[in-house]
Amino acid sequence: MKNSFFTESVANAIPSFDLYHEESPVMFAYRTMEEIWEETGGEADDPHRHNFYTIIWVKEGTGIHMIDFTSYEMKPGRLFFLSPGQVHQVVSHTEPLGLVLMFTGDFLCKYNINNDFLKALSLFDPGNTSLPLDIKDGEEMMLELAGKEIVAVFNSEINKGKVNCERFKNEAVASWLKIFMIECHKHIPADNNSNTQYTQTEKSVVGNFKDLLEENFSKWHQVSHYATELSITADYLNNVLKDSTGINAKEMIQRRIVLEAKRLGVNTSFSSKEIAYTLGFRDPAHFSKFYKSVTGENFTDFRSGKDLYNK
Repeated sequence: MKNSFFTESVANAIPSFDLYHEESPVMFAYRTMEEIWEETGGEADDPHRHNFYTIIWVKEGTGIHMIDFTSYEMKPGRLFFLSPGQVHQVVSHTEPLGLVLMFTGDFLCKYNINNDFLKALSLFDPGNTSLPLDIKDGEEMMLELAGKEIVAVFNSEINKGKVNCERFKNEAVASWLKIFMIECHKHIPADNNSNTQYTQTEKSVVGNFKDLLEENFSKWHQVSHYATELSITADYLNNVLKDSTGINAKEMIQRRIVLEAKRLGVNTSFSSKEIAYTLGFRDPAHFSKFYKSVTGENFTDFRSGKDLYNK
């Protein structure tokens, strides 16, 4: 079965893709990198967002993968993990071989891959701190098995037409997807975890804060908003985040706002005033002052600088 996804974007905004097959929304799909190369003629896509999770496994080929202004080399054995909302662009230099898995949050929820489990894997991070994962030669056997089973089960015609056929097929795909992600987690270098000593309660605070931040960064700019929502003090929130991530809540909020400002500044035709309003600043001058205080440069200088994407 061939899978595809189509864009649904607002004029002048960053193109945003939902997951579709034959003009109907779906919760899971896969593509091979060879198929994508053939369909695009090897041309780079435009910078865009996905409204779903994406895993890109490069088995052969070279190129560049831009994710939120960070350039990563595409090379054999490398996996990329994209959260919904991240802006990315793939530029292949040679014809690639690989697998792209795409799935929605609803798919994970429906088939019992809960949010706490996803956080524990440390593979996806919408704040652009999720590093690519390199699999050494000879250590990819279980990933290969899980990847092949995902594709085989998804394309399976077994029990076609019977009651609950689609449900059972998706249950099996989800099970193999879970195994695939667990195998990926096993290959995360130990030094990628900033602090493995903090308690389960503290881990929960960090995860819940990141979820709240992703949902509310454009309207909640103060640490107190998040602390109140989490029913903890601002000092406790700052201390937990500082111990576990190396930066406090205020810095994380600022970085998330700046990241979105850069996304909109590079990938849309919005004016600085429109971007300021989009990010929750009533006064554009306040936004300009905020941006410079955090980054050390004027927002207008950033926008007029070097194009970071291949357009």
